[in-house]
Amino acid sequence: MNIPVMLMLTTVPDEDVASALAKAALEARVAACLTNLGAVKSQYHWNGTLESAQEVQLLFKTSSARAEELQRLIAAHHPYETPEILVWQAHASPGYGQWVNAETQRPLHV
Repeated sequence: MNIPVMLMLTTVPDEDVASALAKAALEARVAACLTNLGAVKSQYHWNGTLESAQEVQLLFKTSSARAEELQRLIAAHHPYETPEILVWQAHASPGYGQWVNAETQRPLHV
C-alpha cells in the first residue's frame, strides 16, 4: 500500500540560497530530502510590471507531520518578499514513504 508524503516546491534566486535553504531544512529534519531541479527561467507580473528572472527550483519531500514546519522554515529563510511555496500530497511507494517518514521523526516544534 502506498504511503502519503508531502511535496513542496519553491524557487530561489541562485545556487547559494538553494544550498543554504537545503542545509537548513535537512539539519532541522523537516525534510527527508530535496531535489535541486536546476536553473529555470521564470516570468511573472510583479508590482504592475512583467518580470523575468533566472532562478533555481527546489522540490522538498517531507512527511505530513512536518509539512507546516517545513513551510515556515522556507518562508523564514527565503530572500523573496513573497516566495513561491507550493504544497501537495503524493502517494509514495511503501519503502520510500516509510523512509521519508522515518527521516522526519522527532518531536514536533509547534
